[in-house]
Amino acid sequence: MPITEQRVAAHPFLKAMYEDGYYPDHVVDRGRDVLRRLCERIEAERPVDVAALYALTHAATEEFNALEEAFAEAGSEIETVAREAIAEDFRFVAQAYGFPDADAEELIAPRAW
Repeated sequence: MPITEQRVAAHPFLKAMYEDGYYPDHVVDRGRDVLRRLCERIEAERPVDVAALYALTHAATEEFNALEEAFAEAGSEIETVAREAIAEDFRFVAQAYGFPDADAEELIAPRAW
């Protein structure tokens, strides 16, 4: 396994959310899975530039947005702490895969249709 993939595999995605009882683990697990799928897509598709990376992260953002209902049903929500944890992990992924200058806001933006 290449070093980048090892580093990503060992990363504790959404750690702040797991440590906060406000967020139910079973829903946070689904968010962690979104991030893992994002990594798998990056590894498979090998985006050649930041625009190609943004296309992948925008799709992952939409998957996170789709979890809002699951959080609500569990008595939680994706609010400031969650958004910061998610954004932090999107930045980690971008840096891990060679995009250290990717714009943090653009990484977590939904697709513009």
